[in-house]
Amino acid sequence: MSTFFANAQSAAQGRRWHVIDAEGQVLGRIATAAARLLLGKHKAVYTPFIDTGDHVVIVNAAKVKLTGRKEDQKIYRQHSGYEGGLREERARIVRQRRPQRLVEEAVRGMLPKTKLGEAMYRKLKVYAGPDHPHTAQKPSKLEVA
Repeated sequence: MSTFFANAQSAAQGRRWHVIDAEGQVLGRIATAAARLLLGKHKAVYTPFIDTGDHVVIVNAAKVKLTGRKEDQKIYRQHSGYEGGLREERARIVRQRRPQRLVEEAVRGMLPKTKLGEAMYRKLKVYAGPDHPHTAQKPSKLEVA
């Protein structure tokens, strides 16, 4: 008896869509649930070196909750690549300017830092409001405890 390994074709056929409502939820809990779905760890055919994960849509990202004093203390950094090109913003400013970035950065940090991780990240869709354009895919609503 040999060990079963999923291949790219069989993994692509079993992909599903999930919707997570982030309103009032803690950012880390939402991010771990989304990362688990993107990695495919919830499936019996999980294979570490094949992208077996599902698509994830996160709505109401502007209403996600940060615990403690993270709203004022957490810093998001970007660098242009040029000398002196470092830009830093507090979470409060990021939430006002582009609220979906809070969730995107949290989930991206939990995925592998490889080409495979980039492929998984492309299956994540984050929206600041309650509406999304993916109703044709018939996504299932996922409750995060």
